[in-house]
Formats: sequence, C-alpha cells, structure tokens
Amino acid sequence: MAKTRVLVVDDSAFMRKVISDMIAQDPVLEVAGTARDGLDALEKIKRLRPDVVTLDVEMPRKDGLETLRDVMRSQPVPVIMLSSMTQSGAKATIDALALGAVDFVAKPSGPISLDIEQVQEELIRKIKAAALARIHPTPIRRGSREVGYQPTAEQRASFRLSAVSSGGAKSIVAIGASTGGPRALEAVIRQFPPDLPAGVLVIQHMPPGFTRSMAERLDQISSITVKEAEEGDRIRAGVAYVAPGDYHMVVSKDGVLHIVQTPPVNYVRPSVDVTLLSLPSVYSDQLVGVILTGMGKDGAAGMARIKAGGGVTIVQDESTSTIYSMPRAVVENDDADFILPLGQIGDAAVRAVKKLEQRVGKNR
Repeated sequence: MAKTRVLVVDDSAFMRKVISDMIAQDPVLEVAGTARDGLDALEKIKRLRPDVVTLDVEMPRKDGLETLRDVMRSQPVPVIMLSSMTQSGAKATIDALALGAVDFVAKPSGPISLDIEQVQEELIRKIKAAALARIHPTPIRRGSREVGYQPTAEQRASFRLSAVSSGGAKSIVAIGASTGGPRALEAVIRQFPPDLPAGVLVIQHMPPGFTRSMAERLDQISSITVKEAEEGDRIRAGVAYVAPGDYHMVVSKDGVLHIVQTPPVNYVRPSVDVTLLSLPSVYSDQLVGVILTGMGKDGAAGMARIKAGGGVTIVQDESTSTIYSMPRAVVENDDADFILPLGQIGDAAVRAVKKLEQRVGKNR
C-alpha cells in the first residue's frame, strides 16, 4: 500500500526535525520533504506533489496564511496548520480554516519531551484524516453569489439589540461539526436572518484556546450574535452559543446552558451527542439538528433522539463535506430528514424552525 507523503513546513529547523520524526514513526506515513518558509513550500509542493502539507502559521518572507491562499488558488492540497497557543496564533488559525485548511494542531509549548507525546497522536490522526479529505478551494456559493453577507457594524449593533429583547428561545437549532467544520459553519450561520426565531447551539470539535476566536469570527461575519458559551447563559432567540474547547455544553430544563468537564464522549470534548441528548427533554419537538462535515460518528445518537421526538434533522451531503463520516453515520441510521449541499443548509434550518413554530400554533 502506498504511503501518505507529507511535506513539513516550519521556519524552525528544530521543529522541522521534531515534526518529521513524529511523522516518520508511523508505518503508513512518509516525509516527502521539508520547507523553511512559504516560498520554499510553494516550490516543493509543485515539485514533490505531497498528499498532505503541515504548515506553520508564523513564518518569515511568506507567512502561513499567505502561503495557504496561494496553495488553495494554484495547487490545492490538504493542509494542516501548526499553530501556537497564543491569542494571535488562535486567530490566525481560525482564519486559515476559513481559507480552506483541513485542520490544525497546536504546536508543543511546554517541556518538549512532555508535549511530544501529547501532540504526536493528534498529528498523525489528523494527517491520516486529511489524506482522505475532499478539498474545496473556493468559497461555497449559492447560485452565482457567495453565501451570506458581512453586515456593517451599525447593522450588527441593531441586530444585537433585537436579540437581547427577544427573550428566551422557544426552539433550538443545534449544529455539530468536526474536521472542516469552521469553514462550513461560516457558510451556514451566514444564512441565518437577524430575526431568527430560535437559539443556536454550536458544537465544534476543537481544543481550548481556539473556540473563542472562532466565535468572534462568526460574530463578525453574521447577522446574528455569536459568542462562546459561558456557564449560566440563558438561551435567547437570534443568538448562537459555541461550546468552549475541552468542555461539554448541556441545557437544563430552565433553558440555561451549563459548561461541564465530565469525561469525553465519542473520544471528544466537547461532544455533539452530549449537547443533543440534553435537548429533547427541554424543547420537546421544537428542535432542528444539523450535522456538518467531520470524522467519526459523534452526533448520530443525538440526531436519532431528535428525529424520534418529532424534531427535524439535516445533514451535509458528501459532495460538499471535507470528511463525510459524521453525516454518513446519521444517514446510515436512517435518521436524516434532509441531506443537503452546504449552501442550502442554513436556509433549510430556518424554514424548519418556522414550520415547527406553525405546528405549535395549530396545536394550541
């Protein structure tokens, strides 16, 4: 069986060796070469044609974001970003995921012998997943225009006032995602109108230190309010709450969010299933579950519960998913009401919320 060939890009000779040694220890991976910066990387991607690239965020001459833009434009290949745990590093990483990077790994930051053991397993796992990824180098579009729009600062301020006055949410849109998720989330949340009559819960598999940056970016590009969830948040219509990295997010019967650090579920924390399974007892059938791109089957059990309770379930289709595993698990269980391309999911979720509301009105 052919090995997965990886190009390692980092401005530090020491880190190039550390990362290369980690990769070389796996029998199905092979280091195709190394590059010291973005210009070197672009030349070697063209010459060596690697299956996957690991790309440092911060480099001289041509940094990781500039390099990634050129890669996606001219020679698309699965890219995993290597990021520092600093605030600026987290923001740059979220920007990279929006540009088309498949995933990221936080670089060792503490005693190197300790961090290597923690990082190696994650790096190898994500390289193998990236080798299977479907690359979408251009923005997801609906018709002839990019999905959604970027509201002005004045519009966002007005939207936030509306959200604050809208009161507790009567229905919920719960969105789960993993590999490729940040970019997919942008496409979906951009389609939500400012008067969305539902609260939104977002569960993205991501380590601590990065979910806040992702929430801030989503907040800047959307017409609804997006924030990292905090203990005690009361869910409001027109507001999206992002589960913090390394914490599960659950909802109590009074519609209040609780951020807990109970053991991982499906090997992850936050887990989509943990959140989804907490919802039906609170919101009954007033639920829309959405599963986007990702590796594994997290979310399948929760979607089954939502569908059985009369809610609506939507999954991303294979053609627009970076990794189809999470949506596929729902489809194979026959728990997907709708299987849609990414550009249609946000609008479909809004329509589903309105239909659920109409159903409640008829039953009164």
